[in-house]
Amino acid sequence: MLGQLLGGFILVIVGVSLVPSISDSIVIATKGQGTGAGITNGTNLTGAAGTIISLTPLFFCLGIMASGIALMTSGLRNAGVM
Repeated sequence: MLGQLLGGFILVIVGVSLVPSISDSIVIATKGQGTGAGITNGTNLTGAAGTIISLTPLFFCLGIMASGIALMTSGLRNAGVM
């Protein structure tokens, strides 16, 4: 019981701490790496592919949230609270 609650809490903390690095990687993939005085390299990622990859942080956050909620509710259910 306590292990599942603690595991869900740790999962949420680690997931939230990874979101900025994932978002930065997505920006670099879609817009290119900055070189020098704000000059960016062009990428071939446009249209639907660019839209789908820009939604990756949203789906990552939804997955972390769903996993945390599932672990915590199963822990509470095993404890007899729910």
